[in-house]
Amino acid sequence: MRIEDYSFGRIVIDGKTYTRDLIIYPDRIDPSWWRKEGHLLQMEDLGDILKEKPEILIIGTGYSGVMTVPQSLIERLKREGIEVIARNTPQAVEIFNQMDKSRRIIAALHLTC
Repeated sequence: MRIEDYSFGRIVIDGKTYTRDLIIYPDRIDPSWWRKEGHLLQMEDLGDILKEKPEILIIGTGYSGVMTVPQSLIERLKREGIEVIARNTPQAVEIFNQMDKSRRIIAALHLTC
């Protein structure tokens, strides 16, 4: 999958436009990612992602990076063998597009804020 365009609150992936936070899995997109506390990422928010056993999790923290990703969460994911890349969403999109898709990569992207 390739992200063709991203702007505040809007993303285009393989020709389809999305306007809500989403998760990009290797084989599908979940266009309804919702977090317990919108701007604080918690382990409970990653349940479906963890079931997929990613090698790399790219987290887009919002256009301006408002969503907090606690260091303790990153450290826990690393202990589970998941490389975590957390950046503001414009940077996360660039990183996602540059990654070697032969690895199991999942991107969880907050599109606003």
